[in-house]
Formats: sequence, C-alpha cells, structure tokens
Amino acid sequence: MPFARLRPFLPYLLLLPGLAWLAIFFAAPMFTLAQSSLEEGAFETGFRFTWNWSNYSDAIQEFDTQFLRSFRYAGVATLLALVMGYPLAYVIAFRGGPLKNYLLFMVVLPFFTTYLIRTLAWQTIMSDEGQVVSALQTTGVMEVLDALRISQDGRLLATPTAVVTAITYNYLPFMVLPIYVSLERIDRRLVEAAQDLYGGPLRAFRTVVFPLSLPGVFAGSLLTFIPAVGDFVNARLLGNPNTSMIGNVIQSRFLVVLDYPLAAAISFILMALILVAVLIYARLLGTEDLAG
Repeated sequence: MPFARLRPFLPYLLLLPGLAWLAIFFAAPMFTLAQSSLEEGAFETGFRFTWNWSNYSDAIQEFDTQFLRSFRYAGVATLLALVMGYPLAYVIAFRGGPLKNYLLFMVVLPFFTTYLIRTLAWQTIMSDEGQVVSALQTTGVMEVLDALRISQDGRLLATPTAVVTAITYNYLPFMVLPIYVSLERIDRRLVEAAQDLYGGPLRAFRTVVFPLSLPGVFAGSLLTFIPAVGDFVNARLLGNPNTSMIGNVIQSRFLVVLDYPLAAAISFILMALILVAVLIYARLLGTEDLAG
C-alpha cells in the first residue's frame, strides 16, 4: 500500500513545516545579513558585494566600548535577576502551597503590559521630581548612593543604575520561570533524605536542591542575558549618551545612518560573542549536569 511505503518517511515529513519556517524566517535572513556585512558603498549610491571584511574590523575598533558596556550591563542584570529570582522561584515551588498558581500569575503579570510602557514607568519612578528621589535626598541616602556611584549628582535617571535596573526588571520573569520548573521537578523525597543524611536544610540545599536546579539556572540565565545584551530601549529611554549599548548602535546604523554593511557586521560580531559567552558559561556549570 502507498501509505505503508510512506510510513518510514513520516517523521521527516512532519519536520518539513518546521524546516520550512526556519529556512524562510531564519536561514534566508541570516544569509542576507551575512552578504550585507561584506558589502561596501552608500545608501544613496547603492551597496555592492565586494567581500569587504574591513567592516568587521571597523566595527570592533569604533564600537568596542559599546560592546563591553553591553556585556557588562547584561551580566550585572543577569546576576541581579538570579539573586532575586532564585529565592522567589524556591518559595513558589517549595512553599507556595495553594497560592502557587496565584504567585506564578503575579510573576508573569508584568507581561500583560507592553515592554515600552514598563520601561517608561521607570522614567516616572526615577525622575528627578519623583517621590523616590525626593525620599532618598531627604533621608540622606542619596549621598551614600553618590559615594558608591550608584547614583550620579543626586540623580537616578540617566545613569547606568537606571538602565541595569530596568533591564533586570523587564527580564526577571525569564529567570524565575525556568528555575521554578527545575525546582518543581525535584522529588521531595530526595530533599527529605538529604536533610536526614546531611543534618539540615542548608546542606541539603547546597548538595541536592541547587545542583538539581542548575538546568533551570542555565536556561534562565540565557533567556535573561541574551536579549539583555542586545537591548536598546532601556538605554535609550533611561540612560544618556554615555550609557548607550551596542543595540543602540545597531538600531542607529540600520534606521538612522543607513549604513547597512557596518550594522550587519556589528550584528554578526555580537552573535559570535554571545555564542562564545554561552559556551563558556555552559562549560563552567558542567554540561553533564545540564543534560539531566
């Protein structure tokens, strides 16, 4: 029968829609972007493909500061999200009880508001005339923050702190949810046995719970770090020219300057650096733990 002959090929046929989607919306744009990164010329006169590898060297030489700043901001935001998100995910998974679904809803509730509105809200919170800054100045805390370089000249807005804070806030759910899933999958009998064997909840957490939650930590870190590196909205709305990130450069080169070859080269360099950072991070965590 014809159907019996096709049966061995059914798994591959089921893959066709996904492969077609990747080819049209990923492979083809990536090929076009790669081709554009090796072109030269101007928008007014047109671009031509000439294997112009100098776009890559120019991108590194001109925007090395923005590259480093983007990775620094994204790294700090990811670390802050982990420090805040892990305890939150732990409480929901192990202590949530009947409120577990409600707490998870509260975690994803910010996504009911658009990304832009959430970022603009931080403009109001950190504005010079806002209640937060006024309270900090009245209590003298602002002077301490200035000394610690968390704020600048009595301001929170238009500082690196504002940019990192907003990035952390916007991507915090991406850290909490994967960690929660990993913690939820842990067999509670293992935790109880660890407490009996190791003599306390702290050692049980260190030797059993945290190692078993590393896949969630890894996934949450990637989901937070990767979009944070390329973010440009927070730096544009909450920062200043000295806090611009590489995403701002790419956005400007594509949409304002219309220098497509250089913008494409910057994009590929950013993707390569992110890939290297992810591989190093996976190596540090231990790929054998993440495969479990």
